[in-house]
Amino acid sequence: MSDDDKSRETHFGYARVADGEKSRLVGQVFDSVADRYDVMNDLMSFGLHRLWKTFAVTLANIRPGERVLDIATGSGDLARAMARRGAEVWVTDINASMLRRGRDRLADSGLLPPAVQCDAEHLPFRPGSFDCVTVAFGLRNMTHQDLALAEMQRQLKPGGRLIVLEFSHIWKPLAPLYDAYSFRVLPWLGARVAGDADSYRYLAESIRMHPDQETLAAMMRDAGLSRVECFNLAAGAVAVHRGYRL
Repeated sequence: MSDDDKSRETHFGYARVADGEKSRLVGQVFDSVADRYDVMNDLMSFGLHRLWKTFAVTLANIRPGERVLDIATGSGDLARAMARRGAEVWVTDINASMLRRGRDRLADSGLLPPAVQCDAEHLPFRPGSFDCVTVAFGLRNMTHQDLALAEMQRQLKPGGRLIVLEFSHIWKPLAPLYDAYSFRVLPWLGARVAGDADSYRYLAESIRMHPDQETLAAMMRDAGLSRVECFNLAAGAVAVHRGYRL
């Protein structure tokens, strides 16, 4: 394989795939797990994902009347919490199955935010349209994370903030136990609850391939964000990054 060919590759979990293939493969994962997505989130995190999302929304410091863009909205947990704080929330997801699920759950809560199926690397909004942009557990699935972060920064008004909630790198002494849970328990749960062990094996691998806390903070600064902060949760297994557009 030539160096040029390698430059057009990216990772899908531990596998190397053609650059243009990752979004299709990730789409297959979420098409497969969409129906059991919420149940699996509760089982995998022992319900802690709800606390992590609450903390992320608190850091977003949403004020009534602000416009918020929730990227990779999934089941709409962040969108629902921010809408209840008085924000005008727009929800997006590249995956139609997840976007439908998120809209259905938001509708069940009496909320009907605008919803757009789109790629986070090519957002179809005017620059400077939002006071806050959020993405929870979606960044690691994007093919070009640097481009996606730059797009998110572009959507912010001056002084606006970006909130990234994502799995990260756990405190090293806990890594062996975390690895055992990730690569043995998660695929087992996926097989029995969602009927799909492979998708949850990909989940574990994608977390290991995601940049660590310091690297992601540097990527956010490179994307044009300032005052970048990182808040570790669950001994670093999860982290919230916050940055501002000047």
